[in-house]
Amino acid sequence: MNLTNAEVGKEYTVKNIITFDDELDAFLFSLGLYSGEPITVVSRKKKTCMVSIKDSRYCIDSALCEAIEIIE
Repeated sequence: MNLTNAEVGKEYTVKNIITFDDELDAFLFSLGLYSGEPITVVSRKKKTCMVSIKDSRYCIDSALCEAIEIIE
């Protein structure tokens, strides 16, 4: 399951992030977004998703939401 299918307000665990860009992977790691970390969808719009990672909120686009695999 990826982040686009996540319920708003429910906490999930990041299983994997599928990107083919090393620079993007390093940036996401610096935000605290990597395998095993909890992530919560705070709100969802048409093309963006507001997520909470380590007490911070970030707005990510739908393409990145599809790249983030989660488990309950």
